Amino acid sequence: MARSSRQSKILELISTKEIETQDELVNELKNLSFEITQATISRDIKELRLIKILCSESGKYKYAVVENENQAVSNKYIFVFKEAVISIKKAQNLCVLKTIKGMASAVCGIIDKLNLENVLGAVSGDDTVMIILPDELYALNTTETLYKLTS
Repeated sequence: MARSSRQSKILELISTKEIETQDELVNELKNLSFEITQATISRDIKELRLIKILCSESGKYKYAVVENENQAVSNKYIFVFKEAVISIKKAQNLCVLKTIKGMASAVCGIIDKLNLENVLGAVSGDDTVMIILPDELYALNTTETLYKLTS
């Protein structure tokens, strides 16, 4: 099948399913009768400018189209997040992160890029980030999601 139809199918698949790896994408396409190799998928991903983003519901990564590169959460940001965050704790309807001194602003920016569901806002000091959520359950879910990023 032609490259354009294969790439259209890739875009359709990543918009309807949480596809985390190239292998999963290859298998999905093979199930749809596409003759495909890992190398071809790798080129398609590059041509389509796909990135991996964090799914706030599952805490897993999935392929997505870069709508606006400035809002994409790349692996570099995740690495910075992992290295900078010391602790993540829930306090009523808040999620409070302690960071390495001077890194709270960067971590707060990454949190904004994650577009986590139900976050009302996030503010930072020098070594603390406070995320405001509607209630304790949302705070617990957000805390768990962010904790998964550090592991």
